[in-house]
Amino acid sequence: MLPFRRFERAMDPVAPPGTPAARVLGVPVPSDPPPRSLLGFYWHFARQARALFAALFAAGMAVALLDLLIPLFIGRVVGLLERHGPDRLWAEAGTTLLAMAAVLLLGRPLAILCQNLVTQQGIVPGVTSLIRWQSHWHVIRQGLPFFQEDFAGRIANRVMQAGPALRESVVQSVNAVWYIVVYGTGAVLALASTDSRLAIPILVWFALYATLLRLIVPRMRDRARTASEARSALTGRVVDSYTNIQTVKLFARAEQEDAFVREGLERLNRDFGRQTRLVTLNGLLLSTLNAALLVGTAGLAIWLWSRGEIPLAVVAAALPMAWQIANISGWVAFNVAGIFENIGVVQEAMGSIAVPPTAPDPPGAVPLVVTRGAIRFERVTFGYGREAGVLRGFDLDVAPGERVGLVGHSGAGKTTAINLLLRFFEPEAGRILVDGQDIARVTAESLRAAVGVVTQDTALLHRSIRDNIRYGRPDATEAEVEQAARRAEAHDFIASLSDWRGRSGYDAHVGERGVKLSGGQRQRVAIARVLLKDAPILVLDEATSALDSEVEAAIQESLEKLMAGKTVIAVAHRLSTLSRMDRLVVLDRGRVAEQGTHAALLAQGGIYAQLWQRQSGGFIGD
Repeated sequence: MLPFRRFERAMDPVAPPGTPAARVLGVPVPSDPPPRSLLGFYWHFARQARALFAALFAAGMAVALLDLLIPLFIGRVVGLLERHGPDRLWAEAGTTLLAMAAVLLLGRPLAILCQNLVTQQGIVPGVTSLIRWQSHWHVIRQGLPFFQEDFAGRIANRVMQAGPALRESVVQSVNAVWYIVVYGTGAVLALASTDSRLAIPILVWFALYATLLRLIVPRMRDRARTASEARSALTGRVVDSYTNIQTVKLFARAEQEDAFVREGLERLNRDFGRQTRLVTLNGLLLSTLNAALLVGTAGLAIWLWSRGEIPLAVVAAALPMAWQIANISGWVAFNVAGIFENIGVVQEAMGSIAVPPTAPDPPGAVPLVVTRGAIRFERVTFGYGREAGVLRGFDLDVAPGERVGLVGHSGAGKTTAINLLLRFFEPEAGRILVDGQDIARVTAESLRAAVGVVTQDTALLHRSIRDNIRYGRPDATEAEVEQAARRAEAHDFIASLSDWRGRSGYDAHVGERGVKLSGGQRQRVAIARVLLKDAPILVLDEATSALDSEVEAAIQESLEKLMAGKTVIAVAHRLSTLSRMDRLVVLDRGRVAEQGTHAALLAQGGIYAQLWQRQSGGFIGD
């Protein structure tokens, strides 16, 4: 098993992008995405497996040369039988016969073994996994808008399909090249060395075969790309339905989802049918061409033999050689079709992989250093590309350790301000400072590491409770995880959890996006995660919206401990949750309209007082 393991270990399937030298203290330095040109994209990955592809090239040449010898051996055997009688054959030609047998029994199987070891043990698992890993590496580092503009299922499909498609197209290309070059050239030279006229059918066949490929292959490539796009779109639709299955069930919309998926399936079926039409037409034309080659070569060889111009051994070699060329041409044509189908898949996958970062760190970005936690918004303007902006000249100073609540009608810009602070989007004008450092000039990873966030829409990972809480600090101990859960009033319900595989407590898995937990339970796990992270800046975006009043009251003390010593920005429509903030800032039409303590704003009788009266004094319509 040693040869198998050696080839299986030839590639590191999780090698970081870039060269090994592009690492700092063992951490891979972020590298550019693969080139957007097709050849550049292929070379970006193929160069990382140069040794394996070179070995495949050599093994492919050896197999092609040995296959070329088979019809020549047949002709040689017929010639030996013709020249030597039965009583003299082994004495005079035994060594030659044994040598040919040794080549076929030992040499060819060994060459095929080497080819399979390189392909099946080295390239198939290693290169495929490497492409998938590095593609995922680039995609996961895209900005939030990248994922908001596409189906998650389609992106995932592209990442998963890119590896096998790129691998197969390269492997098939190497094998096809050797069979065309070695076998075709060898056949022409072998037959022409006996009588140049025997090469004419093969040369004519090659010219027609090349014309056929030139006409069919580009169309096959384009239709394969279209079919691949339709397949990814269908995957995206199916995953979208499954991800939102609760909404589908609540609104009883199974038939609408059927129509949504059926439309994508019909498009795929139509595009795939257009692609397979070319495959069928190519098969018909090629089989006709191959039959003409076989009949032409046989007819010419027999005619030359009947005139006494070539020996029978040449006829015996020419016929299987023409037959093998016909068979190989079908194999090559099938592989060429597969090559361009896979190229189409790769081209489609490049739409998600070979994409410049949507929110890259600027050149020379440095890590954010938080010493005090002061936050400053200076004349910030942002409107998601719309002329009527959400924030317009927004100014706000948050002192170190201050707890500020953002209040306002829906659409006033509260959550937008938080998204800009986290650098999910870049301001259209103005800047945001943390301890005097412009966040546009620091690394996004260091910025987000300094901010703990609890959002309204809490989606957990489909992993264990422990893994979800520890996401805040991966090196946390079991005791620290449990302590965070207790502080978030989550330990008791976690202890009673179990999943369908019998895992319980902190080992229980929560389902996709945490669907097995109630909204309040998800929120408490999220709060535990941020408690464990213990970042110097805290953002609470409707952090207790999913909790009932009793549970909210129970964890208020924990939230107070969580906020102690931190700079806090909190957003909530339930104003009672913000009443104990140091300062409330009321946003209206993208600007600060009022600010002050809860009592001071009530005394002003402005926007905040109206909002408070509606929530505490009755129905909105009263």
